[in-house]
Amino acid sequence: MMVHIQDMWKRYPGTWALRGISLDVEKGRVLGVLGENGSGKSTMLRILAGVTHPTKGTVLLNGQEVGVETKKWVAYLPEVNPFYDWMRVMEQVEFLSVFYPEWDMNKARQMIDFMGLDGDKKVGALSRGQKGRLKVACAFSWPSELVLMDEPLAGIDPPSRKKILEALFHEYRFGEQTIMMSTHMVHEVGEFIEDVIFVKEGEIALSGNADALREERDQSLSEMFEVVAM
Repeated sequence: MMVHIQDMWKRYPGTWALRGISLDVEKGRVLGVLGENGSGKSTMLRILAGVTHPTKGTVLLNGQEVGVETKKWVAYLPEVNPFYDWMRVMEQVEFLSVFYPEWDMNKARQMIDFMGLDGDKKVGALSRGQKGRLKVACAFSWPSELVLMDEPLAGIDPPSRKKILEALFHEYRFGEQTIMMSTHMVHEVGEFIEDVIFVKEGEIALSGNADALREERDQSLSEMFEVVAM
């Protein structure tokens, strides 16, 4: 099992962000983590990325506790911009490559070209959509086993959303790579999602195989979202 979460809780001052989350994600699957802003989606991914820690509960990646070792094969795309604005695009890519032994610079250059980015341009001069493209390009520049994508389409212009989704379809290693993508833009990613959890107020309100849920409830994922997660 790539991801195993058992009774995970996370408390911030004055509130519980996650309440009793239990979840298993098989290797090689694409899981949509769907919910409104503030539902706990980002906190869940931050815990899996090792950025923060659960207040209580069990969290295992490939049977290992989240830590230094798991960070070596987990790619995390936060919603906020993680880059240095003063660096040029390829300088930023080269900087990141130092932290990942299996980083493929040839692949990185291919991804930068595919995303239509200028490697000599300062990161600070990129639009929000271009920065979103850069995040995805970096995530697929090395053979990560688990890709955590936090709202990769939020606030992104339509051309950039199209490029990001194209990259997901073309670069995802079917059966080998696991993707967890949090979003509230369900209509944009519905066809890409294999399994789904709907998160509401820090709890899983509904989960299952996306196709099975569509057939069982006779609803699209967007329709389910409006009923279950809002």
